[in-house]
Amino acid sequence: MVKELGMTKDVSGCYVLIETDKPIYVGISRTVIGRLRQHVFGKTHFDASLAFRVAMARHPDKTISSLTRSEAMQDALFGTSFAEAQAYLRSLQVAFVAIENPLELYVFEPYCALKLDTHQWNSFETH
Repeated sequence: MVKELGMTKDVSGCYVLIETDKPIYVGISRTVIGRLRQHVFGKTHFDASLAFRVAMARHPDKTISSLTRSEAMQDALFGTSFAEAQAYLRSLQVAFVAIENPLELYVFEPYCALKLDTHQWNSFETH
């Protein structure tokens, strides 16, 4: 994918997922292209954390929220919701900006999330 974008290597930076001209999510990574691939092709709730959150919000059986993330990923019906969430994420547009300085990168993410109003999917709660 990096070469398809005319790049010689993956970059550190901030990315925005966009649905019909509306930003919905801001993320950062030391390898933006790799991280985007994880969002849409990852197999675990760690790799595809945004897809997991989207699937939880859209899953028809709300009792799934009483399960741990690992347990939810083992549920066959939730697996369908997770796959649908990843398909949804693949349909979105992406914009990104390269940022090499780690401090600038970490400060830029919440600034963009606030400025672009991506509160539905961005969460800065500590775990």
